[in-house]
Amino acid sequence: MEKEPLFLEPVFHERIWGGKRLAEHFGYPIPSDQTGECWAISAHPHGQTVVKNGRFQGKTLGELWQQHRELFGGFPSDRFPLLTKILDANADLSVQVHPHDAYAKEHENGEFGKTECWYIIDCKDGAELVYGHRARTKEELQQMMREGKWGELLRKIPIKPGDFFYVPSGTVHALCEGTLVLETQQNSDTTYRIYDYDRVDGHGRKRELHLEKAIDVTAVPHADATCEPKIIETDGANIATFIENDYFTVQKWDIQKQWTVEPVDYFLLASVLSGTGEIGTKTASYALNKGDHFIIPHSLEPFVVKGTLQLIVSAPAYPTEKK
Repeated sequence: MEKEPLFLEPVFHERIWGGKRLAEHFGYPIPSDQTGECWAISAHPHGQTVVKNGRFQGKTLGELWQQHRELFGGFPSDRFPLLTKILDANADLSVQVHPHDAYAKEHENGEFGKTECWYIIDCKDGAELVYGHRARTKEELQQMMREGKWGELLRKIPIKPGDFFYVPSGTVHALCEGTLVLETQQNSDTTYRIYDYDRVDGHGRKRELHLEKAIDVTAVPHADATCEPKIIETDGANIATFIENDYFTVQKWDIQKQWTVEPVDYFLLASVLSGTGEIGTKTASYALNKGDHFIIPHSLEPFVVKGTLQLIVSAPAYPTEKK
């Protein structure tokens, strides 16, 4: 049977820190000027994306995962492994940390842990983000949190468009005002909020903090998880591999003419950040435009991407026992 890309309809979430750049930058039909998250490729119960083309049109990604595992090469997991988002940080996000798989399984009703990574699509001049902390022991971490010594505790680093950051579970982090980011993560919606700048919502209430769980899962001392991209240059495309680990591989494809996607073990998730082009096999082609999100399914034949465009592409890693 002919395999075709699965184009997906994003799901949008309003956030206290959200804005309107998802509409301005990508032309998305966002629900309000306080829209913070585009769940672009998702099979999570909190936001299922729906296929908008072909014979599976109208089905959720979760339904395909359960009913048509052949599209995904029989990937051995009871749940879709990854989640792709675009985040518009119109204001600072809360300072937070995510649990690893074992902790989340025990404390969050079997949820996955949350290791993630960020590609900075755009940011204002002088932008920065929170990445890590300065505590040397768990006791020092707990004391500084409880005493509100955030200026001493939190590490901030400058950022620019095109930067990539790996954020393993246990890393204290936060996006800051004026940042537009594509996030690749485990399929999880578990976040432990540490500090929220004493903000209140539309009802005058502060958002819940999760200090005890955060202290449990925060890695001490902080260790930078820097990534040196591996670059493949051809006359038709430049392919940068940012990271390959136990959860995902993430690449940036800069296509100038074309790139042949050889058959993969399972499947690929792709998001078009800029440009136009097409993707196809020998028998069919499909247009690609800025803001498109799609899955290249498991196939025994290659796909070819043509045009002038930039994509972030990820693939799941084969499941292994993780701590």
